[in-house]
Amino acid sequence: MKKYISLVFCLIFILSILIRSEAFAQKATPARPNIVYILADDLGYGDIGAYGQQKIETPNIDALAREGMIFTQHYALPVCAPSRYSLMTGIHSGHAYIRGNDEWAQRGDVWSFKAMEANPSLEGQLPIPDSTITIAKVLKNSGYRTGLVGKWGLGGPMTTGIPNNQGFDYFFGYLCQRQDHNYYSGHLWENTYRVPLNNKVMDPNIKFPDNLDPLDEKNYEVYNQEDYSPDFIIKAALRFLESGKGKPFFLYFASPLPHTSLQAPKRLVDYYHKKFGDEKPFLGGSYLPCRYPHATRAAMITLLDEHIGEIIKKLKEMGVYKNTIIVFTGDNGATYEAASDGEWFNSGGPFRSDYGWGKGSVHEGGIREPFIISWQGKIKAGSKSDLITANWDFFPTVCELIKAKQPENIDGISYLPTLLNSPQQQKHPFLYWEFPGYGGQQAVRLGRWKGIIQDMNKGNTTIQLFDLDNDIQEQHDVANQHPDVVKRIAQIMKEQHRTPEVASFRMKVLDGE
Repeated sequence: MKKYISLVFCLIFILSILIRSEAFAQKATPARPNIVYILADDLGYGDIGAYGQQKIETPNIDALAREGMIFTQHYALPVCAPSRYSLMTGIHSGHAYIRGNDEWAQRGDVWSFKAMEANPSLEGQLPIPDSTITIAKVLKNSGYRTGLVGKWGLGGPMTTGIPNNQGFDYFFGYLCQRQDHNYYSGHLWENTYRVPLNNKVMDPNIKFPDNLDPLDEKNYEVYNQEDYSPDFIIKAALRFLESGKGKPFFLYFASPLPHTSLQAPKRLVDYYHKKFGDEKPFLGGSYLPCRYPHATRAAMITLLDEHIGEIIKKLKEMGVYKNTIIVFTGDNGATYEAASDGEWFNSGGPFRSDYGWGKGSVHEGGIREPFIISWQGKIKAGSKSDLITANWDFFPTVCELIKAKQPENIDGISYLPTLLNSPQQQKHPFLYWEFPGYGGQQAVRLGRWKGIIQDMNKGNTTIQLFDLDNDIQEQHDVANQHPDVVKRIAQIMKEQHRTPEVASFRMKVLDGE
């Protein structure tokens, strides 16, 4: 009997050692990092302090830059929807399902804000298919809580494209990118339900009345109503962070700021009005009128910065900041719309950002973006990289980070080795863009060279060539001096283009239709 008792005690002792060893192993193995991806809307390369902005104050973003890594050669796409699609899928625009802003107009009067308020099926852009493999789906299948707060733009209500069908456990914000043309909208969305706001539905494309004094600030009060959507969006982001503690999370904070219309809290507008002095009002016609357009755009960017500060504060309060990767960037270049005045702000930084050069263009001012990544204790503070990257590189980077299998068809390359100061970084042999909007365009970045074709919808196929090392503003076409480079770029353009599944994204000169 004593023999059996001794054996039992021996087994218990061995089992306790195994349990302690397992507990130690779990404790010693670092938890998978949380991921916060912050995407600004229509933010220029030079719109924040860390990238040279002198007039607009962005202390929280600048602090992220000091604590992490700045990339100087990071790219997005010319406009909202295709940029967000490439981010979510790791696929560049020559292979993408979404290649432009398709408002899906065959449904009816999709630009009527009253009609959209009455009929939700008129909201949203062309939906992505349910078979789409998004980074949110990969993260969710890997045990992450996934949340999208802000602007989506890849499918309207009751379609396959809504965030909850694309890997997000939680969604709050704008499904439709037209809706956020007015920050005092009639509603937002939480998952698949409308959240009504206490605002009167107003078409943002109205003009200031001729019978009112345009210099009287009180005459603009009608355009600033009760419920300001960014207030609700940041609160939803903080709620998501607080929920489900103990499980790794992915927050895609796709803020609508600072996209026009020009609308911001009065306290910030007053601050910048005092700083900048009086100015000429914007009287509307395309987006809502605004008494102080410079002060208001600056206020919107500073508000975005404040929201980022709130997210960082919450992460620290939760004790997860050190194990959270924070990415900050934008979806396309600086806008030229509604008196946003990128030239006055130097929004493009070293690049031009006026019409034809900023938003909507494959020139550097339209696609090169600020890109900051912070991960305390992992990424060297105050570091800088000139690695050429694109937003479709995020997908493979995350897959390498969490050791998940990445889809075979993606075009991105992981930049995780650069973040961790590893010499094993693979580089893009080239980057490719195509965009059927703004006349039809193609572009290739090939080392120091940038090849562009414009006006493709008019049948143009002539490649312009720019030497970015010596001509960062793309002012001097040197195609005649480097026919071998032009030939290589033409070959890349041919190889990387696939006929779009969606007819509205086809260009006759490429697709024969």
